[in-house]
Amino acid sequence: MTALTDLLAFQRQTEALSSVAERLGWDQETVMPRGAAEQRAEEMGAMEEVLHDRRTDPRIGEWLDAADPQSPADRRAVQLIARDFARSSRIPARLASELARLTSLAQGIWAEARAKDAPADFLPTLDQVLMLKREEAACLADGGDLYDALLEDYEPGMTGARLATLFDAMRPRLVALRDDVLGADQPQALKGHFPQETQLRLARACATAFGYDWTRGRMDLAVHPFSSGRWQDSRITTRVVETDPFNCLYSTIHEVGHSSYELGIDPDYAFTPLGRGVSMGVHESQSRIYENQLGRGRAFTGWLFERMSEAFDGLNITDPDAFYATVNRVTPGYIRTESDEVQYNLHVMLRFDLERDLISGRLDTQDLEAAWNARFLKDFGVAVDRPANGVLQDVHWSVGLFGYFPTYALGNVYAGCLNQALRGAVPDLDASLAQGDATPATEWLRENVQRHGGLMTPTEVIETAAGQPIGPDPLLDYLEQKFGRIYGL
Repeated sequence: MTALTDLLAFQRQTEALSSVAERLGWDQETVMPRGAAEQRAEEMGAMEEVLHDRRTDPRIGEWLDAADPQSPADRRAVQLIARDFARSSRIPARLASELARLTSLAQGIWAEARAKDAPADFLPTLDQVLMLKREEAACLADGGDLYDALLEDYEPGMTGARLATLFDAMRPRLVALRDDVLGADQPQALKGHFPQETQLRLARACATAFGYDWTRGRMDLAVHPFSSGRWQDSRITTRVVETDPFNCLYSTIHEVGHSSYELGIDPDYAFTPLGRGVSMGVHESQSRIYENQLGRGRAFTGWLFERMSEAFDGLNITDPDAFYATVNRVTPGYIRTESDEVQYNLHVMLRFDLERDLISGRLDTQDLEAAWNARFLKDFGVAVDRPANGVLQDVHWSVGLFGYFPTYALGNVYAGCLNQALRGAVPDLDASLAQGDATPATEWLRENVQRHGGLMTPTEVIETAAGQPIGPDPLLDYLEQKFGRIYGL
């Protein structure tokens, strides 16, 4: 046995246990009895304590010192293990366990408060989560920026300052496009009653069209759609609003993008640090390109129009071109996950600024709702009507995911770069999409992005696949061209 062999064998067990912990989280958000919240919090805390002990085991340091990796995959695995070991060793076991326990409880408290439109029921708990996240950030920052220390968990190598610069560069073109579109005649809205079971059957058909592997996955309902798992078991969730089938269908396609990334990683990387998506920005690039550039394109919406017309015995929209415009309708709205492509990144920028202020201490949780409402009115010109449509709409802060939000917009930037390269590589792609077959696109993404897992850095994998440096112009050009045509600008 060599030090490298021992290190990778130990890591394999840690990865397996981490997967078990993730499954507990999936269960909590889908089928766990509501009365089991306190028990699950203890279970999650215990699992995190075990995982923290493994991630900080002194033998890891000894194995890392003695390891002599030869292959690119082994060198990258050692690099990632060393990074995680250094970060985990800075966090006390007490803090890791308490964070896992509290965020498990906080998730249920948030869901109840959201259902009742009662921020006061959740904000004290959020304050506790925030205090622990600040403590965690201080352990990791080594005197540097607290927010950057948390961001590193989701987008390694990125900083808040670089994101702020990127967002500042994107905002003027997004706002100008939004204003032009909202000043034009609007496409007709889809109206009617769309039963849950019919929506779910269509959602399964959409997932299948995008190549979702049902032998290694499943679909369930959740308050906030998400995907969970990796290797041979990656599950998706969706939600149903019986007056808005697009909510269900496009949430499903979005989560299929995430899940397909995990299922598309080279199987040789299973139970290693390479066997997961390299960053949340890259992850989001997959879900967003599936959902938007592919799923909301004219070719695929033509196929979807036929399926929906059959499933719901007709629609109030009878023309596939009009249906395409309806799918991409731009209207003022409160909910990020239901937002159109034009305004989506503006929702993310709002959250990015607020959570940076929360972590830095410039904003207190007791003032968060007022700050949210004021910023939303300024950015979108609409007053928030109720907390469930405002400060309570997202699950992320309740589960401690500070630093996660900006990766949504970054993923859109990555998707813009990938879409440009994909269209160049597969010029007849729309012919397949029009038949409800996304295979040419999903195979290109699997080959150029997904199979690599964590083998490359986020920047390397996107720039290698796209064949150009990362920048916002491909995304912004795509948005201006697409919505300019739809709205006759």
